[in-house]
Amino acid sequence: MIAQQLLNGLFLGAVYSLFAVGYTLVFGVLDILNLAHAAIFTAAAFTAFSLSMAGVPLPLALIAAAIVAGIMGILLDRVAFAPLRARNAGTLVPLISSIGVAIVIGAVLRGIYGIDERHFTTGGLDTAPAIHAGPLTFTIVELTIFLSAIALMLVLSWVLRSTSLGRRIRAVGQDRIAAALLGINLEATVAATFFIASALGGAAGVLTALRYDSITLDMGGPIELKGLAVIILGGMGSVTGAVIGGFILGAVETLAVVFGLSAWRDAILFGVMFVLLVARPTGLFGKRALRAA
Repeated sequence: MIAQQLLNGLFLGAVYSLFAVGYTLVFGVLDILNLAHAAIFTAAAFTAFSLSMAGVPLPLALIAAAIVAGIMGILLDRVAFAPLRARNAGTLVPLISSIGVAIVIGAVLRGIYGIDERHFTTGGLDTAPAIHAGPLTFTIVELTIFLSAIALMLVLSWVLRSTSLGRRIRAVGQDRIAAALLGINLEATVAATFFIASALGGAAGVLTALRYDSITLDMGGPIELKGLAVIILGGMGSVTGAVIGGFILGAVETLAVVFGLSAWRDAILFGVMFVLLVARPTGLFGKRALRAA
């Protein structure tokens, strides 16, 4: 029973991690929280739904929805963040601006799709027989979601560590002024960061919708709070921390079910986060900020 729930925690944690990586990538570069991330997550799920209803195979629908989410991320930066960044507006004003954009995206989705819950036609994946591996049981959909999330995170890791784009993103995250002096195009790098972060968030939205076979206007709400918890737990701005934090939260959630505490799941979840942050205020992989007096 515990082994099965830990496996379920891996499946759940992979999606949490994928979503949270988008959060932390933008924070690591710009020191701002993009609270429109969950709205893009939801919009991507609806985009994939529309494409699948039009006959597009689900893998292609997932890729297309992630690309649409990435483009939405670039537009979000141009509308909500770039004008404020040019005026040195600080961190609070962009936060409020992103909330405004999230409300607009939600209103547009409501106007297009209404308030009814939608469901994928998964081409038979949902009716495929379960896979048994000793005491463990899982479905093809769950395995596909897990492998897709892991693959996307590995690709991101490779991009950040082994490509010129990744080096530019890391340089801007370390020191924007020094990066500009070295000839790095700051706005192009920020746009690429928003594209990658939003595409990953969009992919997480589609994978979440597939896992629960449900697409609703408010599906981004719960994962938004948990995504924030993940990046705080892992360490603000740490991609590695976001990945590990997502798996920790997934494991805690599913283990709460094992011990008959499902009604207390969120309380336990945030209680564990509180205890860990008391022990390590900067998060698991965060670094203590140095501020000049």
